[in-house]
Amino acid sequence: MLKNRMRSKGTISSWNDDKDFGFICPQAGGKTVFVHINEFSHRSYCPKVNDIVTYALSKDKQGRPCAVDAAIAGAKLKKKATRKSKASSILFAHVFLGAVAISAVTGHLPIVIVITYAALSLISFVAYAIDKSAARRGAWRTKEGTLHILGLTGGWPGALIAQQTLRHKTKKTSFRAVFWVTILANCVALAWLHTEGGRAAWETALHEIGPNPIFEYRKLDSWFRR
Repeated sequence: MLKNRMRSKGTISSWNDDKDFGFICPQAGGKTVFVHINEFSHRSYCPKVNDIVTYALSKDKQGRPCAVDAAIAGAKLKKKATRKSKASSILFAHVFLGAVAISAVTGHLPIVIVITYAALSLISFVAYAIDKSAARRGAWRTKEGTLHILGLTGGWPGALIAQQTLRHKTKKTSFRAVFWVTILANCVALAWLHTEGGRAAWETALHEIGPNPIFEYRKLDSWFRR
């Protein structure tokens, strides 16, 4: 049915990354037309202002004009680049978590560090999902500062995966800049824990807690010894 409709051409005049919708300025003139991200054939590519699009004109449930079956000119090439970036980011997050796990089982990090990264990554993913949903509904949003704190304290792998799989917080330059600074800061802190000074500081800080295997630098095989 959609293929039989007359197609129009226009330009994206505005786009809301958080809510995944925008407006098209018809090339033939007239009022702008609403379009949602789900109507684009290449959903891995995020539309932006001045993108040239083709679309079929329809109406929403309230009878308002909207664009359906939309396509962005040149999106095929852009889609490949977007997919590559997405795959690289997700791979980076998984490789990092794997490296942390290996460091722990070989006695170079306490097991609690792995647990912390895993737990905070899960919490971060959920936080991004909730924020994405809130953005679409126009509800109360999660503060960007909260997302950054989660990332800084160890949840950034989950945040990175959420950004790419949910396509959320991937375009705002200021947010992305701070986000990568938090990743760098966290990685520096983790690297420090691998040094003699970091290990000594960690053990001193936990002196009052008393012996606890998950807080100690222990190789995996030592867990099974009596």
